[in-house]
Amino acid sequence: MYSRLQCMDCGQEYPVNEVRYACDACGGLLDVLHDWKSLRPQLTRRFFDERLGSLDAPYNSGVWRYKELIYPDAADRDIVSRPEGNTNLYCPRHLAEWAGVKTLYLKHEGENPTGSFKDRGMTGGVTQARILGMQRVACASTGNTSASLASYAAFAGMQCIIFLQNRQIALGKLAQGIAYGAICLQTDGDFDTNLALVREVSERLNIYVLNSVNPFRLEGQKSIIFEVIQQLKWQVPDWIVVPGGNLGNSSAFGKGLKELYDLGLIDRLPRLAVIQAEGASPLYRAYRTGFSDFAAMKAETLATAIKIGNPVSYKRAVRALTWTNGVVDYVTDQQIMDAKALIDAAGIGCEPASACSLAGTRKLVEAGIIRPHETVVGILTGHVLKDPDATIGYHSNTLEDITPAHQNLLRQSAATMDDIVRVLEGDAGRVPA
Repeated sequence: MYSRLQCMDCGQEYPVNEVRYACDACGGLLDVLHDWKSLRPQLTRRFFDERLGSLDAPYNSGVWRYKELIYPDAADRDIVSRPEGNTNLYCPRHLAEWAGVKTLYLKHEGENPTGSFKDRGMTGGVTQARILGMQRVACASTGNTSASLASYAAFAGMQCIIFLQNRQIALGKLAQGIAYGAICLQTDGDFDTNLALVREVSERLNIYVLNSVNPFRLEGQKSIIFEVIQQLKWQVPDWIVVPGGNLGNSSAFGKGLKELYDLGLIDRLPRLAVIQAEGASPLYRAYRTGFSDFAAMKAETLATAIKIGNPVSYKRAVRALTWTNGVVDYVTDQQIMDAKALIDAAGIGCEPASACSLAGTRKLVEAGIIRPHETVVGILTGHVLKDPDATIGYHSNTLEDITPAHQNLLRQSAATMDDIVRVLEGDAGRVPA
């Protein structure tokens, strides 16, 4: 076999053909490691470039195009893929100017099948569930994870159970879980409480856990970075800016970048910037202490996708930041929603959490950390329709403690030509944001 599991704390190794989320010896998180010595001769830029545009499964997926970097032992027949990935990399000049940099790319992971980056991780995780012969899968979720798992489980013929809190769940996400046939359990606990419940219930009832504690999820999410670098013709940007919630993406990005560098596919590492919401910023608080002190917090933010106060992948994220000389910062809900309005008005669109990438870039430029001449890739993690209530609330000025700086009011008119002309003439000089 080309792959094995290894504890990131004590180094204990385990085979990949058994259900395992943590180290038996010390309780540490697990990495999936691959035998690069055996695989390296074929892993060239040309090898992956030749798969671009493939019509054949599984290589038509933006995850499984990099199969040898994701899960080389997986048989093609076992791979559960919709397919996912192959998301666009936008270069909106006016948003770059607003952020204060010459070159800004936005990688839109909301263009995945269920509307978020979670699909990249879920194809890896549900594929592993199939390889292990599991019939039931489960997760705790603020919305996107549950939507993705429900879809991939249904596609694979597995039963899906998702745990959700009974408040502040975006209906666009909840509706997906219900539509895809999952067993949806709402509790009065927050995400962190529900994750503990999922792990306990799954152990008792032999259900496979597919939160980011599952290392095969993160292997799939590495492909975001692989695809970005390939889309940039293997030229490395100066910065990768990503929203931080449970820190799975941050962890996966660091691991993927280091692997690309160790394999000689890139000649340097970009710097990683993790941006959290102010009300859900435990990583930022730890960063301020040099990671000498970590404390969970009660998370509160409009950006529900990153409303997590005790991130499972904290240690992995710290490792990623160390590898990449990365930074952590936070943005307010006001900054998030204003940046989201600008991304939306550019015709790209995103859910609130995604806008941390743009708002965070601007803040880091203003602080002199990102320099204006540097190239930045911001990750948009979810689709604009994931949370329509937040969008309507912003533009109608009904969100608590938020004053819209880029408001697009819903116009009202009588059903008469004169009144319609009056409204439209009043808007004739309006320039889009």
